Amino acid sequence: MPEDLFEHSATERLRREAPLARRVAPRTLDEILGQEAILGTGKILRRAIEADRITSLILYGPPGTGKTALARIIAMRTKSAFEPLNAVTSGVKELRQLIAAAKQRRIHEQRKTIVFVDELHRFNRAQQDALLPDVENGNIVLIGATTENPFFSVVAPLLSRSQMFELQRLTEDDIVRLLKRTLVHPERGLAEFTVLADDDALQHIALYSEGDARRALNALDIAMLTTPPEEKTIHITVEVAQESIQKKMLHYDGTGDEHYDAASAFIKSMRGTDPDSALYWMARMLEAGEEPRFIARRICIAASEDVGNADPMAIVLATACWQACEFIGLPEARIILAQAATYVACAPKSNAAYLGIDAALSDVRERKTVAVPAHLQDASYPGAARLGHGKGYKYAHDYEDGYVPQDYGVPRGTYYHPTDRGKDAEFKQRLEEFDRRGGGGKSATE
Repeated sequence: MPEDLFEHSATERLRREAPLARRVAPRTLDEILGQEAILGTGKILRRAIEADRITSLILYGPPGTGKTALARIIAMRTKSAFEPLNAVTSGVKELRQLIAAAKQRRIHEQRKTIVFVDELHRFNRAQQDALLPDVENGNIVLIGATTENPFFSVVAPLLSRSQMFELQRLTEDDIVRLLKRTLVHPERGLAEFTVLADDDALQHIALYSEGDARRALNALDIAMLTTPPEEKTIHITVEVAQESIQKKMLHYDGTGDEHYDAASAFIKSMRGTDPDSALYWMARMLEAGEEPRFIARRICIAASEDVGNADPMAIVLATACWQACEFIGLPEARIILAQAATYVACAPKSNAAYLGIDAALSDVRERKTVAVPAHLQDASYPGAARLGHGKGYKYAHDYEDGYVPQDYGVPRGTYYHPTDRGKDAEFKQRLEEFDRRGGGGKSATE
């Protein structure tokens, strides 16, 4: 067999054996689903690709949204040399060799080189820094793909030299359209069979794929390959789909955007008095493997920051929840967390203490230091009286209601402003009553 024929045969075999997601990958911009915001008609990225005027790009988004597919389309359309790298398997040595070749190509062929780095966030700082001079000088055009937030995973100088485009997770409708298109795709495999899929089967795959096109296509591939044909027809029912993709793969890595976004939504739901949303975001975190201790800490913070003295029992319950979770653990800890989260969510809200301490800290850091009045100074040691320390101090418990007006160093109402909600309202009323009886030495308005 001639060598070129042998190579062609091997290439064909590898193509047929490639995963379904690779065989049916988009080959035009119109085939990429769900990214109209950046690839729609007239959008800047589409215009740059169609005109072959690509500058350095960072493509950011969840898995299975089309980042690598978009890079392949750019490779097919550009007249520049296209060099792919995977940050997992490549290092500085490979980068230097590639850049050296790009420089020679630019000098001798007057041709640009596009370097596509998949999983860009896997490059450490030194590896990313190695790209900077040649991106700056135009020796290479960088296209980086990452599932991590570039503002945390990519060095700032590289960010400033690149345009960033965020790809969105596909909707269920997008996934269903993709699956239907795949069923009639000439490269789907099983050419000798007709493949039929029930609508509820496709909906199940779309729901459980969590917006990840690759995961959806892998499930469809399993369904097609494992369903016995009947008279040259493969029929995919919802039961087959349920076996092909049995559990949602939540996008949650414990340290990235999903972790912090879910925690933020959880806290803001408790602050916003929405116990149902608080339970949902907590369930998302628990199902993805988040430590109960992390969630309990967030509840404690919210109990003090957002509920505060409107309901002082909130911090007591939240602290008890934290301690109980430490020695009980999952799955029962979910019940304790749910009780504390719903209590904090439903409690009256006041951030007066939180605002008060921040205002006091600001004054301590930036304004003139307040001297401790002589009558408040420590008088517990021998000789203090000779210095005048503690002279004239009035012991509050010797007076009616345990209160006596005197100067405590800072005017009343400078920092703490209780609300009209819950226990806070009682504190406000009590302080106002004392002010009417003589004030806290002096009022904030004096």
